[in-house]
Amino acid sequence: MDRPVRLAVDCMGGDHGPSVTLPACRAFLERHPQAELLLVGLSDALTEARAWSRCTVVEATEVVAMDDSVEVALRKKRQSSMRIAISQVKADETGASAADACVSAGNTGALMAVARYLLKTLPGIDRPAIASVMPNQSGGYTTMLDLGANVDCSADHLLQFAAMGSALVAAVDGKDNPSVGLLNIGEEMIKGNEVIKRAGELLRTAGAAGHLNFYGNVEGNDIFKGTVDVVVCDGFVGNVALKTAEGLASMVSNLLKQEFSRNPWTKIAALAAMPVLNRFKRRVDHRRYNGAALLGLRGLVFKSHGSADIMAFGNALDRAHNAAQHRLLDQVRGRIHETLQALPVAAESATPAQSGQPAA
Repeated sequence: MDRPVRLAVDCMGGDHGPSVTLPACRAFLERHPQAELLLVGLSDALTEARAWSRCTVVEATEVVAMDDSVEVALRKKRQSSMRIAISQVKADETGASAADACVSAGNTGALMAVARYLLKTLPGIDRPAIASVMPNQSGGYTTMLDLGANVDCSADHLLQFAAMGSALVAAVDGKDNPSVGLLNIGEEMIKGNEVIKRAGELLRTAGAAGHLNFYGNVEGNDIFKGTVDVVVCDGFVGNVALKTAEGLASMVSNLLKQEFSRNPWTKIAALAAMPVLNRFKRRVDHRRYNGAALLGLRGLVFKSHGSADIMAFGNALDRAHNAAQHRLLDQVRGRIHETLQALPVAAESATPAQSGQPAA
């Protein structure tokens, strides 16, 4: 990108609002001396940020609460910080936008609904998907989608997710031909329900045409083995896998602490094992991987955990900055076009979801 990356930040979103988002933004500006921020929120809450360099305060008069319904966020809070932040990445008639990406820790359902309404989906995409990463034993991480945006998916949707996930890894990680696996209950092609079997057929066809590097079916343990770069599944399964992984990492860390503090001998062992334990805790710390991309929209939107602390929200800002810098939106658009061109049947059924958008 030949100009500074500019991010729009919903400063009011999440469990903690400005007490987390503002310090995270300040630290982000120190890490990225060329970046710019549009800080969106209630006027009084952003007073200190008005004096910051490379920042512009954009005032909002409403806040989408974490327990607000999609209807409230979409139809009744039209001046919310979330909606105004997302609108900053909407392209005008010339294709220009005020910001390159948007970051919010707000209500996931509301964020997806408002983003889809304002930005619309890319050509060839029926539904946006939430993509994020999980650490694996190879020392890297596995990108997984969908993580909760779409509970029920068709085979065509899973094909679209594969193309978007592949584009994400190619753009952000610099892998020209990332491998894609379809999450299933077994590696064999005969395993799974009818949707999974049909998705496997579409993915194999796309792979044979050279538009995807399709590995085949993968199982849950492959996510953490690092068998493939991208794992594709529906949002129900993906969200359960994500929350299970986060809970397991927390449980293991706590069990190790308890075991090492039982008696003097284990305390001595704890001193010797502490460097290893600390490396393990850092490796599985979900805050390091915070920042999920809402893929498939005509604009870049990133979702932070609602409970994110300063470190976690800062990582979400970094991921959005990295994606914008590597032109993720263009990569997704191109990969989808190539993949669906190779599949006439899927391309005909995968029409942009522009009709039936909720009124706002």
